[in-house]
Amino acid sequence: MDPSYLTTKEVADLLRVRERKVYDMVAAGEIPHRKVTGKLLFPQSEITAWIEGEGALQPPARPGVVTGSHDPLLDWALRESGSALATLWNGSMGGLDAWCRGEAAVAGLHIPGEEDWNITALEARGIRDAVLIGWATRVRGLILAPQVADMVRDFADLRGRRVILRQEGAGTTALFARLMAEAGLTPTDLTTAASPAHTESEAAAAVAAGEAEATLGIEAMARQFRLVFRPLLRERFDLLIDRRAYFTEPVQSLVSFMRSEVIAAKATALGGYETAGMGTVRWLSP
Repeated sequence: MDPSYLTTKEVADLLRVRERKVYDMVAAGEIPHRKVTGKLLFPQSEITAWIEGEGALQPPARPGVVTGSHDPLLDWALRESGSALATLWNGSMGGLDAWCRGEAAVAGLHIPGEEDWNITALEARGIRDAVLIGWATRVRGLILAPQVADMVRDFADLRGRRVILRQEGAGTTALFARLMAEAGLTPTDLTTAASPAHTESEAAAAVAAGEAEATLGIEAMARQFRLVFRPLLRERFDLLIDRRAYFTEPVQSLVSFMRSEVIAAKATALGGYETAGMGTVRWLSP
């Protein structure tokens, strides 16, 4: 019977190269291998597939994790679809970094660009082997405590107010900085909480609890916490999905759920969502 694992010499003989060349390929990450108790072993099935694939090393399978920016509708859909995908809400840029390191199969993004959302950031990073799937268009604006609602009509009126911000790396943080510059505000014009909010719901909850007078959030969260909402813009929220992971059962469960009437009804109930383009391909990497 053929061995399940080959030695360095056996791989060198198979490839008709010197053993030193095999070690160099291992060091460069160019050949499938395992290191057990300090000894190199080469899974024969993976070596065969590697050879038949013209020497192209397939990246390891990504974990079934959705990272990136928090979206209440997506959070709900991941549970209702039975996808069994885990979540790590760490902001658009933090999620994109994690995705690029191979730590997640999906990243939720709403990164403002010069002309569009998300695509500029992906092209700047040279993202490969991925597809950007449209999730929803969301209405974003100021979520306000009732007692200050009459005094805050637009972004510039935040001067002197207690504001809860989002964490560094969040798409909302980048957008907030842009709106501050457009309104002629600086960080010293605001009173900010010591700790930022890490999700849309956490930010709105801080306003509802009186910890802040305002935050930059989405309409759905203002409705949920019965707070005043001042719409400012519409933003795109998309899902960056690894091409290989796209065809796995967990991701396909979510993709199939996108086509259901149930999710459209939930979006309407939450408010502030437009889901007409949900599931469409917005961008394909090289």
